[in-house]
Amino acid sequence: MEKFLVTGALGQIGTELVVRLREMYGEENVLPTDIRMPERGPMVGKSFEILDVTDKERVMEVVEAFQPDSILHLAALLSATAEENPELAWHINMGGLFNTIEAARIYGTQYFTPSSIGSFGPSTPKDNTPQHTLMRPTTMYGVNKVAGELLLDYYYTKFGLDTRSVRFPGLISFMQEPGGGTTDYAVEIYFDAIRKGEYTSFIDKGTYMDMMFMDDAIDAIIDLLHADPEKLKTRNAFNVSAMSIEPEMVAESIRKHIPDFKLNYDVDPVRQGIAESWPNSLDCSEAKEQWDFNPKYDLDKMTEVMLKNIKVKVTEQ
Repeated sequence: MEKFLVTGALGQIGTELVVRLREMYGEENVLPTDIRMPERGPMVGKSFEILDVTDKERVMEVVEAFQPDSILHLAALLSATAEENPELAWHINMGGLFNTIEAARIYGTQYFTPSSIGSFGPSTPKDNTPQHTLMRPTTMYGVNKVAGELLLDYYYTKFGLDTRSVRFPGLISFMQEPGGGTTDYAVEIYFDAIRKGEYTSFIDKGTYMDMMFMDDAIDAIIDLLHADPEKLKTRNAFNVSAMSIEPEMVAESIRKHIPDFKLNYDVDPVRQGIAESWPNSLDCSEAKEQWDFNPKYDLDKMTEVMLKNIKVKVTEQ
């Protein structure tokens, strides 16, 4: 039976990934870790380890004790938060990445960590952005992600480490509310639609960004982890996305269920600037060809699921 160690398990991706992996492989074979214990949610009362990924000695200790087959490194500061404190972002994002990939090398585990559309920059082609293209990000988060992609390539080439990654777009989920990302408007808008009947977007009208429903993101991680290594020509990060959308499109989809929903704007210049430096849409053909990437949710299907589950969640609070 495969064993998985997950860092940053209390984050947006980690919360749902741990649930899915435990359903597939059993609780005893999935060890979630984070810098704090869970106070609510599906990990409360189950096996869990406190782990600061910037503490190399502790990382090695946890990996040696659990002996995972795969390390899934998710702990990181997100784009907007990283811009507020670039030094901390470098310390956590790069220090944590190096410590965990070193542990994977020493203990011979498979290694996965997500990259992001933030790895692209203003000089990258905006539409149908290729898998291999110019990458000159103008944010600390983007610099971290490009450096991470190169590090995965290095460890694969230099040490033969089984490294795998995807460039995630904005991820949309009803289970875990967002915290510090530029694409967070696409989650907040659904919660405010249920709670308030209106939303004030910090991203401007007409700003297209790639997005994906969390179920598709979790599928992508698991499918890539199990992809035939002989078929993988790319080792740093695959482009993945399900839809390219802007705020008005999300609002129109919501109005099919909440006709009086109102969308307002109070643009945040920092996050708007970050968004404008990213692509409008990604070419995901390499992921489709090399490991059969195939997202199931479009905007309207995602909206229906989001509103239904947020309504239940808000009622229970």
